[in-house]
Amino acid sequence: QRPSAAALGEMIRQAQRHHGFAVDEMALQTEPGPLRREGKLPARGWRAPAAPKVGRRGGHTLPLELTSFVGRRAELAALKDLLASTRLVTLTGIGGVGKTRLALRAASDVREEFADGVWLVELADVPDPSLLIAVVATALGLRDESTRPLSEVVAEFLSGREALLVLDNCEQVVAAVAGLVETWLRDCAGLRVLVTSREPLDIAGETVLRVPPLTVPDPEPSQRGLPSDDAVTLFADRATAVVPGFELSEDNKAAIASICARLDGLPLAIELAAARVRTMSPEQILRRLDDRYALLTRASRTAPARQQTLQWCIDWSYHLCDPVEQWLWARLSVFAGGFELDAAEEICGADMAPEGPLDVLSSLVDKSILIRDESKGVVRFRMLETVREYGRQKLRQVGEYADMRKRHRDWYQQLVLDAEAGWISDRQPYWLARLQREQTNLRDTLEYCLAEDSEQAAEAGLRISAGLFMFWSFRGMYGEARSWIERVLDHPARQPVPDRLKALYAGCVFAAMQGDLQESDALAEQGRVLAEQAPTPMARALIAYCDGALQFYWGGLAKAAACFERAAEGFSSDQQGYLYVSALTVLGWVHEMSGDTKRAMEYHGQVLAITEACGESLFRSSALRDIGIGAWRQGERPRAIELVENALRLNQQMGSPVNAAMSLEALAWMIVEGGEAERAAVLLGAAQGLWRSVGNPASIVPMPRYHDECERLARSALGTYGFDSAFRHGQEMGMDKAVSYAFGEQPADTRPRDDTERRNSRPC
Repeated sequence: QRPSAAALGEMIRQAQRHHGFAVDEMALQTEPGPLRREGKLPARGWRAPAAPKVGRRGGHTLPLELTSFVGRRAELAALKDLLASTRLVTLTGIGGVGKTRLALRAASDVREEFADGVWLVELADVPDPSLLIAVVATALGLRDESTRPLSEVVAEFLSGREALLVLDNCEQVVAAVAGLVETWLRDCAGLRVLVTSREPLDIAGETVLRVPPLTVPDPEPSQRGLPSDDAVTLFADRATAVVPGFELSEDNKAAIASICARLDGLPLAIELAAARVRTMSPEQILRRLDDRYALLTRASRTAPARQQTLQWCIDWSYHLCDPVEQWLWARLSVFAGGFELDAAEEICGADMAPEGPLDVLSSLVDKSILIRDESKGVVRFRMLETVREYGRQKLRQVGEYADMRKRHRDWYQQLVLDAEAGWISDRQPYWLARLQREQTNLRDTLEYCLAEDSEQAAEAGLRISAGLFMFWSFRGMYGEARSWIERVLDHPARQPVPDRLKALYAGCVFAAMQGDLQESDALAEQGRVLAEQAPTPMARALIAYCDGALQFYWGGLAKAAACFERAAEGFSSDQQGYLYVSALTVLGWVHEMSGDTKRAMEYHGQVLAITEACGESLFRSSALRDIGIGAWRQGERPRAIELVENALRLNQQMGSPVNAAMSLEALAWMIVEGGEAERAAVLLGAAQGLWRSVGNPASIVPMPRYHDECERLARSALGTYGFDSAFRHGQEMGMDKAVSYAFGEQPADTRPRDDTERRNSRPC
């Protein structure tokens, strides 16, 4: 029965006298509900509902969603699981990543699980920690009309309730929130807390869930359909809201995919970009993203100020950092694609306090400015491109941009030179993996060298491109290598002769390997002219190697052997240098192709001895394979197969597609003679697929007669359709699966398709 007005007044007075707080009279009039007597309160004291719908299972003060909730299936499921098992969950992430939307959706989904409801406390506009408890009390429907400390009133109110408290945007008062939440969790057994903040509370019992950006598509979507990534879905949804009838189509999908990728999948940035569809096409928006902070400035009028523009959103994060954190943020923006601790210490923190930037880096991770990634025991840090661009603006404003770019260039130049010097060693796996991880920084460094019109920049560009010769070779990056070398050789500034010669050597060899013998000869001729100007032993050896490569691919094997002999002699002063080992390797190939298997195996044996002694892997794998080919040619097929399989195993830890392709091909030659025609056909296809993945070079070791004979035998045994089916299966395997198959670890279904399948597969 509804209480009378007089009874309501008496209840209010009792609450004021006995509980030390005021009850919202309007709430009592609109939602009286069943009043609950608390055993620990005075006998005459009633605790009235203090917020809308409290007392009903699943009641809440959550706002209604005005726009669709896109994606986040995995994060939403993980968050709901955590709320079921953990009393404090903190969602962290950079501003604009969607922490609040995720928290509100999860809270709404689980509200029926909390008998006393769900409260939302919005803290974004609370600048002073001293105001925190008053804002919480207001959100709970409590008035500060008592002489008792308000913190006690709030804690007493929450005590005994089974409720979820959502504290949104806590970063600017994070220390005060941490102290308050710790007290509540200790005293209120039925309370669970969900926090959103750009940094964790860092208290006992906290579980942190980092909210990543939305998944983004490849910037060049497949022609087979429209992208369905969450970022693209969000863009299309918000664009439709401002331009009814807007649709994702074949015409605009590439531009929208590129927009989402350029904006790192950051929801706020994507929504701001989609709002521009009112006046611009996706293609026009994409072209203007180079100045994203000027473009992304139009949000909903009712959005919080920090979300009105992308600039203001990142400003908010910047001003939450202390001066040292702001300073390091700006400096770290010099990296492209990510960085490791040693690079940050040397490039950005060399002039910091003795303890270096480690603690500041940790703070920037906590504040979601940096993203920490770990793979295979290596920790790297990165920034979203939006955050990095903001840092570069600050770096320019303080006048440090030019200095940091030079530090970055010099550090990465030294990294490449160290890798080059230590290539023939047991450190080779480290150098190969490190250079792979640093590809984005190395490309950025080379672009910087090309953009700077100075002798220092020209020299650095030459040294880096020449120093990456071995990395590019074993990774099969011939086209990219040639592009960089061509560009650094064209640098207008004066170039030191030794560095230019090494770059010419690298360019000449890569061009020859790709079958571009005319360009290879032109580069070799430039080298010959320079070598005459500075006739050092190293210069003569480099040119001899270039001449040998040309003769090798022209088919002049006797001349090639003489050239490589001169090169090896010139490089012999450093017998653990890659130039000497490379010359010995190619000498073995030349003699094998000339029919002198014994001499070939002598050279490969020298390579094996050098590489085994120092723990090198890539040339050793090559030597094992080449010795295996020699053993096969001498009629020792079982030993040959064992050697090639050992070469494949050694290359597994290195992941060179070039070595893998050559070893799979050689293994196919050997096993087809033992009647394993289908397996040989699969391996031939796998080798061809790997060559295709590295740009289809003319052939690293042109031994067509072995390949042709292997294919003839396999076709004869399998028939045309059988061979083609097995070959195609191998082409599609990829390196890891192909190597596993070579070891018999993975079955291959290579049965010929029936006539219907064959007809359907034929081109129209």
